[in-house]
Amino acid sequence: MAERIVADLVVERLRAWRVPRVFGCPGAAIAPLVGALDDAGGDPAFVPARHEETASYMATGHAKFTGGVGVCLATQGPSAVHLLNGLYDAKLDSKPVVAIIGEDVTGPLGGAHEEIGLSRLFGDVCNQFVRYGRSPEQVPTLLDQAFRTAAATRSPTCVVLPRALQVTAVPDLLPQTAGVVTATPGEPLARVLPHDADLDAAASLLGNGRRVAMLVGQGAHGAAEEIVALADRLGAGVATSLLGKPVLDERLPFHTGVLGEVGTTAAAQLMGSCDTLLMIGTNDPWTDWFPMPGQVRTIQIDIDGRRIGTRYPVDVPLVGDAAETLRALLTRVPENPHREWRGMVEKMVDRWRETAAERAAAPAEPVNPQLVLRELSARLPRHAGVAVDVGSVIYWYARHLELPPGVRAQLCGTLGSTGCALPYAVAAKLARPDEPVLALLGDGAMQLNGLAELITVAHHWTRWRDPRLIVLVLNNRDQSGVGGGRTPGGRRSDVPYAGWARLLGLHGVRVDRPDLVGPAWDEVLAADRPAVLEAVVDPAVPLDAPEPALADLRGLVTDGDAARRVRERVIQTEAIAADEVV
Repeated sequence: MAERIVADLVVERLRAWRVPRVFGCPGAAIAPLVGALDDAGGDPAFVPARHEETASYMATGHAKFTGGVGVCLATQGPSAVHLLNGLYDAKLDSKPVVAIIGEDVTGPLGGAHEEIGLSRLFGDVCNQFVRYGRSPEQVPTLLDQAFRTAAATRSPTCVVLPRALQVTAVPDLLPQTAGVVTATPGEPLARVLPHDADLDAAASLLGNGRRVAMLVGQGAHGAAEEIVALADRLGAGVATSLLGKPVLDERLPFHTGVLGEVGTTAAAQLMGSCDTLLMIGTNDPWTDWFPMPGQVRTIQIDIDGRRIGTRYPVDVPLVGDAAETLRALLTRVPENPHREWRGMVEKMVDRWRETAAERAAAPAEPVNPQLVLRELSARLPRHAGVAVDVGSVIYWYARHLELPPGVRAQLCGTLGSTGCALPYAVAAKLARPDEPVLALLGDGAMQLNGLAELITVAHHWTRWRDPRLIVLVLNNRDQSGVGGGRTPGGRRSDVPYAGWARLLGLHGVRVDRPDLVGPAWDEVLAADRPAVLEAVVDPAVPLDAPEPALADLRGLVTDGDAARRVRERVIQTEAIAADEVV
């Protein structure tokens, strides 16, 4: 029987925490752990990525799509540096990830790798927990602490294991650590509810509101039923943050869509016309599209009290789980639906939907990218996973892809780093191989990470019960930046993306005519293997960010006579908005 070493002990702790797979790139300093994973019989599995950055994206994508703890590994030096992007994604979007770093300092002092101190390197991104393993006896507790901290703080943590420690024999007298009972990361570890007095104050404020708006973020996941019930009770309109887009059925008649630069005019109008704002599980940074401070009374619900009031002034803070807090409010808020306001909101939504349809149908050279997402919207499979990259594709996703209940969608929402979508999609597909997954990205993201990670897809797909992993590449050949359009020197080298897929044994379709977009979606959705849909689109299609709500009133003094004048302008603006949507 082979001698039990610390690397085997690490695998045992990963198994105890029910980690299904570990993402990473092999290297000398982490080789013993990779060898132990290879001997583990797939429990947990080791998934080699083409690059450490995509491994960290996969770990974060696993956390985002499953609610579990993502795990990635790398070696010291540049390999560890490459993990930072995905770990910052996890930190800023509040997802639990554990990074395990191998270190080998047995060579000459002052070696190149030693110049990158791992404690300093990970000290910010994993500021909740960075620890070194020093002895076999420490390792089980060290890993348990890393997982518990990641789950409790919804953030990445880091464990550094020297190579010499990984190959150290485990003492026979080392006590067996008890099995771990895990909570679901990303959810509260205990029942958290606001104080009754705060709930009463929030209910009173909502009950007195005549034009209530609700802004829903990713923290409201699992609370859709309560949100709709409260919105109906108050006759409220609803908007979402970009990360909150999958929370609610977007076909609801009072759902105005995503708020912010990538969002809809209906959502901006909702914020510009409301007098009461309920923020649920959102830390949306696009505050230019919020109501003017002083225009509304505001309640904010968040499980993390540190986030309340950081983006916008709050009258009543409610620290608690979204669903639990909303259920408590529903018992306190009187039935007071404001039908005139709800009617106005629904007209805003109808008008926006007409505008969106017109924009998608507008001629372009050769294909309008908005049309590509709109054609997918009618075909999107139920219970699909959708991974979205950074770039103009976010605008088209936010405005034109309606997400029905059951569809999971994730993106690098706060960090905004390009190249995440295909690694996310791989993680989502490995977690649920019997459900379709789509990755939506531009040609820049495809060249950055996608071309390489398509090799990973080609390696795994034959073991998937549902082989559909569909990669949409919006090929606009433009590298001048989002919304840059055609500028001198702004052309990106073209790549045969669909041809590359076919070279790897996958399916590939290239579309450069608008009448073929719908049939192309039908083809890739019916394919018997993963597919790349390359749509050659027009880079000159304008992004058309909505006008910020009451932007012209920002910065005015809001005391005395100035406050009265501002209130009068708000009333006038609301009246104009009401006339426009009637």
